[in-house]
Amino acid sequence: MAEYNTIRTGVGARSAAIDAGLRTHMNKVYGTMSVGMLITALAAWAMAGLAVTDVPNAYMFRDGKYLTDFGYALYASPLKWVVMFLPLAMVFGFGAIINRISAAGAQLYFYAFAAAMGISISWIFLVFTGFSIVQVFLITAISFAGLSLYGYTTKKDISGWGSFLIMGVIGLLVAMIVNIWLQSPAIMFAVSILGVLIFAGLTAYDTQKIKTTYLAHAHGGDSEWLGKAAIMGALNLYLDFINMFMFLLQLFGNRD
Repeated sequence: MAEYNTIRTGVGARSAAIDAGLRTHMNKVYGTMSVGMLITALAAWAMAGLAVTDVPNAYMFRDGKYLTDFGYALYASPLKWVVMFLPLAMVFGFGAIINRISAAGAQLYFYAFAAAMGISISWIFLVFTGFSIVQVFLITAISFAGLSLYGYTTKKDISGWGSFLIMGVIGLLVAMIVNIWLQSPAIMFAVSILGVLIFAGLTAYDTQKIKTTYLAHAHGGDSEWLGKAAIMGALNLYLDFINMFMFLLQLFGNRD
């Protein structure tokens, strides 16, 4: 009986340690993601502020506003394609180098990616009203929190959603690239609705995946690997949030 109690006490202690470790891991994921979001917001706001002026020049933006030389280079010159696709290239690059860099290096790379994303989406401050951007951000934040909480707490295995949702993301990318030339409002509307649904599903899916990945490797005690896993988890949730925000903004944002 004494041996049984000892075993039960040992199992309980290990379980409590894993639970505490999971909470710490998730806090690191959400904390890293939040810092990335802040960097993105500041970079976007700063770039938009440098892009327009009230002083007339050759680059008309809209009534009373003109693009600066910097703004023209960022939004109207061929450089815009580099700015547009740089974050996507960095995501693929992250997957290629994650095993060859330290956890600290991965975190620095993530923050650089967040800055590049901010530059890439800075145009929203020139197109949409500040109030609608804040409003849609809050809607996204509330939706994201609920979906992530569901993914963390649900007992249902939703890992089967993964392949279907990834196929949906690929379809969205193809449709968006094609629509760069077609400029079809109907296609953009359909893409925005599907995008919200797909990234809502990915928010719950990625949260559960982060949790199950930690539980599967917690016994190994490899702090360096777990640190990288937290950053990759933060990247995935960051992308879910940003994409859901951008699609909701297309649907509900008020244009200047």
